[in-house]
Amino acid sequence: MHLLTCEKISKSYSLIKLIDAVDYSIDSSDKIGLIGVNGTGKSTFLKILVGYESPDSGQIMTMKNLKINYLEQEQNFSGDHTVLEQIFGSRSETMTLIRSYEQAMQALAQSPHDVELQKSFDTLSGLMTSKQLFDLEFQIKSILNSLGIEDFDAKIATLSGGQKKRVALAEALVTPCDLLVLDEPTNHLDSKTILWLETYLKQRSGALIMITHDRYFLDRIVNKTIELSRGKLFEYMGNYEYFIEKKSERMALEASMSQKQKNMYKRELAWMRAGVQARSTKSKSRIQRFQILKSEMKNESDLELNIEVGYSRLGGKIIEIKDLGMAFGDKVLFEHFEYFFAQNDRLGIVGDNGVGKSTLLNIIAGQLKQTSGTIDIGSTVKTAYFTQDFDDFADVNQRAIEYIREIAEYVTTPSGYKISASELMETFLFTSDLQWTPIQKLSGGERRRLQLLGLLIGAPNVLILDEPTNNLDLDTLKVFEQYLDQFQGVILCVSHDRYFLDRICDRLFAFEKGVINLVTTSYSDYLDQQALTDRLKPVKNDLAQSKAVPNSEDASKTERSKIRKDKLSFKEIKALEDLPIEIEALSEALDALDHQFTQNASDFEKLTALATKKEHLETQLLEKMEQYEVLLDKENTILSS
Repeated sequence: MHLLTCEKISKSYSLIKLIDAVDYSIDSSDKIGLIGVNGTGKSTFLKILVGYESPDSGQIMTMKNLKINYLEQEQNFSGDHTVLEQIFGSRSETMTLIRSYEQAMQALAQSPHDVELQKSFDTLSGLMTSKQLFDLEFQIKSILNSLGIEDFDAKIATLSGGQKKRVALAEALVTPCDLLVLDEPTNHLDSKTILWLETYLKQRSGALIMITHDRYFLDRIVNKTIELSRGKLFEYMGNYEYFIEKKSERMALEASMSQKQKNMYKRELAWMRAGVQARSTKSKSRIQRFQILKSEMKNESDLELNIEVGYSRLGGKIIEIKDLGMAFGDKVLFEHFEYFFAQNDRLGIVGDNGVGKSTLLNIIAGQLKQTSGTIDIGSTVKTAYFTQDFDDFADVNQRAIEYIREIAEYVTTPSGYKISASELMETFLFTSDLQWTPIQKLSGGERRRLQLLGLLIGAPNVLILDEPTNNLDLDTLKVFEQYLDQFQGVILCVSHDRYFLDRICDRLFAFEKGVINLVTTSYSDYLDQQALTDRLKPVKNDLAQSKAVPNSEDASKTERSKIRKDKLSFKEIKALEDLPIEIEALSEALDALDHQFTQNASDFEKLTALATKKEHLETQLLEKMEQYEVLLDKENTILSS
């Protein structure tokens, strides 16, 4: 069933046609990923779908009473609302009733002896029961807690950009709808929250269309991928991995057709240059066909990115961190952190939101003073700091090319070729028209790309990246990753993009309970290890409890032992006795290894050996715990029978 249908919709800005006579339908079972280069009109397309903007021509037809929830890329909250008022701000009868009930409950908590408040609360509680809304209220609060939203009384105006994004996402998720439209939903979310959102969207019924740069996220959620390119939509009936495969086939076909087109163009160009007079109808028609062919040749394929910028030599001494600590008042983020950076270090920084990841970057970049410890930076270090604040331009009326020329008029690439700022911008998808566009008129993704280009042409040798994938399109990300592959310096990166960290970083600084641990695995492996740890916690708790059985339970222990002997083999009984001791020994060995990782942070060979040993011990521990769980289940089944 079609929820929404686009018929020949078009949209232009100035002379740029973003959407050109597009036809498309969204069905109730669709989970769609919308991709394309920044500035091609992805966000504009979503705004047209939800009615925030009107197409220049064409029409949008929707199912009767279609309910759409929309998460914008940037939040523009107005008024003096609290989080609760914002989230329950829908005018639907259901959400109005839940909001009134929540407000009455809060008011009664502050004035428990107010008779009128009690009556109002009782009335609303009865309505909630009669309309069976308590389950919905529970689901809503579960969503809010999963997104890290706990203070419902906080004023929206006092929240950070990331907190506002989570409130807006919660607002989109909590209200039931037929079509959910999300523009960059994973921005400002930590890894745990992204994993929760991934699971939630996979299980959610109803249609979904979203823009995201997170490739793992796309792969695991969408069943259709649509690409907006040169004003047209190309649909692929699968996830992002399927899209990559099929697009390569399409590009190969286009390349074959393009060669024929080029040969025709050469013949027609030779005919035009021969001075043939366009006096007959036939020759006029041929000239017209040539002009069309010329236009098609200009736009025959997707623009490609190619970053090749300079590099500054890096000396032996880079950055030396000793006994570093940071606290804000009584809140200690981390302490006693030490690390000496080596050539070609590629380190990701991971952890929950609010633990101090960006704070660590700001300290290393010299933008924030640490509470304790020292940071010694080598004389040859040339740092480029790519912050989350991508709107940080001194003059938004300045034209894009003027911004770049202030940094460098010309750049010498590693291959020795000298190129102008304008040529460099062309390779980075800034057409001649776009180069002379004022910064304030660029899209969010284009401004982000401009800022990145401005940093890279300065020839840094230490890159400090804070959520670099936010608001970058997938094509730009792929080429940025290729640039980083060739980069001959240090990379230090905070990101929740699992694919990007797996692709770029070979080690991690992991924030865990106020301590920064060095981890010598990929980010995906680290997340798997964390999931394993969470899974094994109940088993460890059972082991701890089994050690602390009071004397009063000696009789039941004797009975349990008797049942074991009657129903379990000697080998199984022996394993139940020995496995807890073996599991504890392996756990202690792993704890000792973690301490050695910190002590040998700058010794790559030692770290490699420790990582191999740790992997072996973790495999052993998992096998022992699984064996113990199976035996416990068998024993409990016998006891209950």
